[in-house]
Amino acid sequence: MEKLIKDSLNIGEKSIGSVSPEIEKSKVHIIVEIIEYVPNAVVSRTIIKKITGNITASSFDVGEELAEKTSPFDTYIQIIDGEAEVVINEKKYILKLGNGIVIPAHAPHCINANKQFKMISTVIKSGYED
Repeated sequence: MEKLIKDSLNIGEKSIGSVSPEIEKSKVHIIVEIIEYVPNAVVSRTIIKKITGNITASSFDVGEELAEKTSPFDTYIQIIDGEAEVVINEKKYILKLGNGIVIPAHAPHCINANKQFKMISTVIKSGYED
């Protein structure tokens, strides 16, 4: 198994980790296996990162969260393992395995891990329209 390099960024008492570099191109991947759960952490791995957008896989341990924020671009998230609570414009959605949702640009949102989960997020920055 290839050795993964792990960088972490501590925000308060929470740890957000990142595994580099992008995943290998022209190679079949089992998406749910490209990222592991880490106790008390949110871990992200870049699948593709370009000026025009990015695709990221993330794992959230129970009790972790992505604090409320907004983005100037629509963001599509899809759950690939477990179950997530997504709050968009103060409305709560429970997303289970296979569910996806578009978070509209400029909408305040947060993501909570009441259970462990993994997700893929996709942001496309080019050709943006309101």
